[in-house]
Amino acid sequence: MEKVKCICVMRDIVYAMSELENRLIDQLGLTLNEAMTLCAIGEHSVAASVVAERTGMRASHNSKIISALERRKLVCRSIDKHDKRQINIALTHAGKESLNALREYKITVPEILAPVFDSY
Repeated sequence: MEKVKCICVMRDIVYAMSELENRLIDQLGLTLNEAMTLCAIGEHSVAASVVAERTGMRASHNSKIISALERRKLVCRSIDKHDKRQINIALTHAGKESLNALREYKITVPEILAPVFDSY
């Protein structure tokens, strides 16, 4: 693929992702990164490093997202009982409700991303 065409396709993908995020914000009050973080945490307490690994975010960006979710009372942090250096993240009751709303939300997959989702 020609380099310029590749950049143009990526622009279209980023635009589609932005549109998807705008719908998430309007309907659920969650950014795409916040939604992915809630999914990465799931039903069990996990290490912050695991959340970063599952979302593909750098640790510093991941920490900012977790802090934003913590301010909104969707997650809570705790020190690991076995390793005091480890911070664990868990969903609060409100976080679990948001995750359930996200699971029930009928996401309209942008057309440009449909082939990706069709393979799952």
